[in-house]
Amino acid sequence: MKRLVMMGTLAAALTASSAFAQAKGEKAAQPGGHTAPKAQPGTAPPPTAPAGDVALGSVRIGRAVKADGKSLPAGTYTLRVTSQTASPDAAGQTKGLERWLEFVQRGQVKGREVVTIVPQSEIGQVQKDAPPRANGSKFEMLRGGDYARLWINKGGNHYLVYFPT
Repeated sequence: MKRLVMMGTLAAALTASSAFAQAKGEKAAQPGGHTAPKAQPGTAPPPTAPAGDVALGSVRIGRAVKADGKSLPAGTYTLRVTSQTASPDAAGQTKGLERWLEFVQRGQVKGREVVTIVPQSEIGQVQKDAPPRANGSKFEMLRGGDYARLWINKGGNHYLVYFPT
């Protein structure tokens, strides 16, 4: 008799727990067994780039680098961002934020390289270093000495150029 009561209690407990688990699962799932997707954050509007040619002023390049595959000697250059976008388009690039930067000396273009334009609101997501002061620039060797970076902060945008040395 004890054995019969124990078996009945065990069967009732298993049936109750199975029914509870099934009821809980039905509330979370929609028809077809799928749960509703989580709400996604809103997307920010695409950043805007300055239109046309942009004069960035003069900067001193402290060491010879390669710009567009050609040698660019150390010296002081006047910089000008052209309206021509860099090509081919890079994956994930916002149109107009990758353009050509010209290095001008005595009225002649001595070299050019791709510049990445980063709006002030997004620089924290791109760079970890301290940016140059407003309307300033910095030229620095990067870790390992194989690359140099020119970073210009002007007019609410940051202009980043990377050179192989």
